[in-house]
Amino acid sequence: MHIISYNVNGIRAAMKKGLVDWLKHTNPDVFCIQESKSQIDQVDASIFEDLGYEAHWHSAEKKGYSGVITFSKSSPNKVVAGMGKAKYDVEGRVLETQFDAFTLLNCYFPSGSSGEERHAFKMEFLNDFKEYVDQRLKKGEKLIILGDYNVVRLDNDIHNPTRKDKPSGFRPEERAWLQGWFENGFIDSYRHFDPDSADVFSWWSYRAGSKAKNKGWRIDYISCTDNLESNLVSAHHHTDVTFSDHCPIEVKLKF
Repeated sequence: MHIISYNVNGIRAAMKKGLVDWLKHTNPDVFCIQESKSQIDQVDASIFEDLGYEAHWHSAEKKGYSGVITFSKSSPNKVVAGMGKAKYDVEGRVLETQFDAFTLLNCYFPSGSSGEERHAFKMEFLNDFKEYVDQRLKKGEKLIILGDYNVVRLDNDIHNPTRKDKPSGFRPEERAWLQGWFENGFIDSYRHFDPDSADVFSWWSYRAGSKAKNKGWRIDYISCTDNLESNLVSAHHHTDVTFSDHCPIEVKLKF
C-alpha cells in the first residue's frame, strides 16, 4: 500500500506545473492533497479517472481557500467529510476514507501565521481534533492521519531551531501538543525510519531562495497508530518535487 500526501498550494496551479505527469509516473495507491483551493466543478476529474483514481472532495465554502481531496485506486467502504464541528468543516480541513485494513484521515491543520486570532483558532483545532481522535483510539481503530500539520515537532525538523521569535508553527505549546501526539498512540512514520537526520524538510518559504538553500521546516506528517507498526515498510520525502512550496511525503505499508 503506497500512500502519498502533498500540500499542493492550489491543485489547478500544480497541475499546470506537471502534477498529473508526476502522479502517473509515481502511481501511489492513495494520493491525498491539502490546500486544494478548488471546488469540484473547477477541476476536470476525468484527468485523474484516466489514471485509475476516484476522487473524494472536502472543499472550503470560501472559494480559493483550504480544502482537501483524497484520490484512491480502490473504493473506500465509507467517506466522511468533516469532523462534526462547523467552524472547522466550513474550511474543508478533515476528510475520512475507510478501507478494509485501516481508516485514513486527510487533514489540513490551520496555520496561525496571520495573527494571534488565527493562532488561537489553531490551538482550538488541535485540542478538538485530539479529542475527536482519542475516541477512535479507545476503540483500537487502525488509523493513518496524514497531511499538513503546520507544526514543527523536533529541533532537527527546522533549519534554525535557535530562532527566538517563535512564530506560529514553532511555538512551545503546539510543539508540545505534537510531541504528545506521537507519545500517546501514534508513530511519526518518517522518523520511525530516519530518527536523526537534520536536513530533510517538507516546506520552504518562497522568500530569499529558501528551497535552494534548504532552509525549511518539516510540518507535513503521516501518522500511523501504534497497531500499524508491524505493517510499516518505508517512508520518504520527495524533496525534488517543486510543484508547491511543500514537497510530497510518502509511506509504504504491507498488509
